[in-house]
Amino acid sequence: MARTKRRGLVPLIIVGVLAVLLVVAYFLVDGGLRAFAQDTAEKEITKSMPASVTGDVNVTIGGTSVIAQFIAGSFDQVELTAPSLTVDGVPASVHVVARDVSTNTAKAIGSLTATLDIDQAALNQLVQASGTAPADAVMTLGDKVVTYTGTVKLFEFNVGYSATATATAAGDTLNIAPTEATVTSGVGDIDATPLVNLILQQAPISVCVAGYLPEGVELNGVDISPERARVTLESSTLMLTRQSLTTLGTCSG
Repeated sequence: MARTKRRGLVPLIIVGVLAVLLVVAYFLVDGGLRAFAQDTAEKEITKSMPASVTGDVNVTIGGTSVIAQFIAGSFDQVELTAPSLTVDGVPASVHVVARDVSTNTAKAIGSLTATLDIDQAALNQLVQASGTAPADAVMTLGDKVVTYTGTVKLFEFNVGYSATATATAAGDTLNIAPTEATVTSGVGDIDATPLVNLILQQAPISVCVAGYLPEGVELNGVDISPERARVTLESSTLMLTRQSLTTLGTCSG
């Protein structure tokens, strides 16, 4: 009876061992496919980037199994990092998290959030390229604020000033609005209060970034520190196709 039981257990043991080997093989293959998929994605994204964008992009596919996600037709999460990207000559650090990424590239990504870090020099390039800032304005990053200098014409005098401003995001535009101002030169004994009020009433410096981003990607926040300006982006319409990635937005006006 014991021999019969042992004989009966042999097929179960064999099946169990085979099952374990299959599971191990599955995850070994899955790991290989994950690495292959990530490498392929990196190459395809690099090929799809506009000519004005250069730099290495690293791709990480999340989730427990690439095979299972592929069969289901959607990847849970795809993360892109590009710490040293250059966009139209402007250096930036980029981190992108895309969720619910369909294997059908004709479908939009479920959601995309991204952070874009630019340094002080890059911010000044963007501001000057916008054409909305004084020609001699120089931006300096601070703690939650941006300070800049400039000049305004008062009668026959060029009056220098220093302004402290806050940065906000709206759609495709980064707005830098002065909240405090100090006259630094050129008024002599004249009361500077009206001039300060004039500076504060100026329209914000508006930096449209649509021309740097794929169409449908918008700003939803900005955080300023002495080291960098961090812009947060989002989209629910972007597709991982060459056309979608290379079709940039446009700025009105």
